[in-house]
Amino acid sequence: MNYRRCGDSGLLFPEISLGFWHNFGHSDDFQEARKIMRRAFDRGVTHFDLANNYGPPPGSAEENVGRILAEDFACHRDELIITTKAGHLMWEGPYGEWGSRKHMLASLDQSLRRLRLSYVDVFYSHRPDPETRLEETMSALATAVNSGKALYAGLSKYPLKRLKKAVKILKEMGIRCLVYQPPYSILNRWPERESILDYLLEEKIGCVVFSPLEQGMLTPKYLDGIPEGSRAARPEGFLKDDQVIAQQEKIRALGDLAASQGMSIQHMALNWTLRHRSVTSAIIGARNVGQLDDCLNALKAPGLDESTLAAIDAITTAEKPKHAEG
Repeated sequence: MNYRRCGDSGLLFPEISLGFWHNFGHSDDFQEARKIMRRAFDRGVTHFDLANNYGPPPGSAEENVGRILAEDFACHRDELIITTKAGHLMWEGPYGEWGSRKHMLASLDQSLRRLRLSYVDVFYSHRPDPETRLEETMSALATAVNSGKALYAGLSKYPLKRLKKAVKILKEMGIRCLVYQPPYSILNRWPERESILDYLLEEKIGCVVFSPLEQGMLTPKYLDGIPEGSRAARPEGFLKDDQVIAQQEKIRALGDLAASQGMSIQHMALNWTLRHRSVTSAIIGARNVGQLDDCLNALKAPGLDESTLAAIDAITTAEKPKHAEG
C-alpha cells in the first residue's frame, strides 16, 4: 500500500480506503464484514470511512464496526483513521438531520457510543444545510475538534462557493479543514467541472473521494445489463436500474477500452481517479473479501498513458446521437 499526504497536514491516507456505506449493516453478514475489515488492514488499508446513517438500518454499520474494532482492533487504534459524518437523515423528528449544532454534536456523541471510541479522526459535515447559517455548522465542527472528540474537521459534497466560505469560517475559528469528500469517477466529473479539485490543490486541502466505481457500474457486473441480485436490481438501494441503462453504452465502451489495455474496467476506473494530483485516497466498498482484494489489486496495474486518458475522455464526454424526427 502506498500512502499519500492529506493536503499539507501531517496525516497520511492509504491510496485506497474502505467505506461502510453498504454491506455492513444489520441486514448483512457480520462475519463477512469482519473478514473484510481484517483483510483490508492486513493489506495496508488504515482508513475506515463511516457516517451516522450507514446501514441499513441507520446506525447499524457503526454498531457492527464498533464491535469489530473492540474485539479485533483494540491494540491497533493508533494505526487506524476512523471517520464519520452527520447531516443526512438519521432519526425522526426536528433534530435528526441537517447542520444545526444540536444535530451535529448529538450525532457525534451517538456515533462514538456506537463505535465504542473516545474520538474519531475526522468528523465531517456530510452535506450543506440550505436553512442553517454556515457559522453554526462550522462552529459544531470546531467544538468537536476542540473537545477532543474529533482530531480533524472535514466537509462533504459542498459546492465550490459554499465550500470556500465554510473553509474561511473554520479558519477564523482556528480550525483547518483537513479534507473534502466528493463523489468522483470517470462517469461523474462534477468536482473537475466545478473547479473544486483545483481549489483543493491551491488550498492544500486533502481530497478523499467516494464512489470511484459508481456503485459498481464501473465493474464487469453491468457490462451486459443488470444481473439479478446486484445493487441496481434491489429496490432498497441508491443505485437505480435507469441509472445503469442511461450509462450502458459508455460502460461497455470503457470495458472494451480496458480490455484492449490488458486490464479490467474497475482497475482502469480506480487508476483514473487516483491519477489526479488533488486526490488523496479513493473509498471503495466490498461485499466480500474477493471484491476487496480485486479493488486493492488495482494498485498493481500499470498507469494510464496519455492515449488511454484521451480515449476515456472521448467515451465519457461524447453525447448520444440524436435521432431525426418524423
